Amino acid sequence: HDAATARGDAALAAAAGAAARRWHVDDVAYPAWLEPSATDFLSPALVAAELMTRVLEPDDFAGWFARFLPDPAPLEQPALALDRSDPQFVHLDGLNLSRAWCWRRIAAHLPAGDPRRERFADAAQRHAHASLAHASGGDYVGEHWLPTFAVVWLSGAPGSLATP
Repeated sequence: HDAATARGDAALAAAAGAAARRWHVDDVAYPAWLEPSATDFLSPALVAAELMTRVLEPDDFAGWFARFLPDPAPLEQPALALDRSDPQFVHLDGLNLSRAWCWRRIAAHLPAGDPRRERFADAAQRHAHASLAHASGGDYVGEHWLPTFAVVWLSGAPGSLATP
């Protein structure tokens, strides 16, 4: 969807949007307590929601998100990477950074006045703060890929509520 939009390919953007709606618009009650798994570096729930910010208008998105993730609290606190030299644990730094950019985009796409905007923007900042410093200067197992996630966070998001 992003590539099609950037290229001005309206037909491909429409097809990607239609697929996103077909795959996710009827999703309800995502079990957030399942995250994270031992190796997640993307949140299945939040990347789906971030995609839906691109294809639903803010009012429609707000209702969809409330149905999709009625209890977002388990995803609002950063995961703890206990051993950053472990190739599996370091995934949790990536998870935090990807959650940060997703929470920021989700917060920005909610309608003005929605009380969740500030709460989710705060969650974005907490996630970034938990892992941004570990994107460089650490062990190779994280340092060879975490900077790409940090760049996405640092580059901001359209409609962002907060600067990194």
